[in-house]
Amino acid sequence: MAAYVFRIEFRLDPTDVRVDPNRFETVLRVPAVSPGEEGWLFFQHNCWRGNTNNEPYLRERFETALGVPVSSVAFRELETDRTYLSALKTAIAEDLGRFNAESAEDVLHAYLGSSIHVRSPD
Repeated sequence: MAAYVFRIEFRLDPTDVRVDPNRFETVLRVPAVSPGEEGWLFFQHNCWRGNTNNEPYLRERFETALGVPVSSVAFRELETDRTYLSALKTAIAEDLGRFNAESAEDVLHAYLGSSIHVRSPD
């Protein structure tokens, strides 16, 4: 099991009432798709060097998911277990040309930096 973890800030802009505070920070997790399945390249499309590579796109995506205006998005980590990480490395290694890299470790470092947090299963 794995998820891409983001710190987001969103705001509430009600029309007939006031709220205080109107800005909130929270952690948002995007479930990671199994390597090789459609959508598994989320990291390639949305991260670079451990950061968000297209914040406006992710803000829009998360606004749609949450139904509130998102002010900021910051990538924090890939939260994973050893099984998922191993499968991810295998899938990357099978297609290194896609990433113009010499190893799966190089790919993960290029996109996720050091932001991979391996959790032991409970």
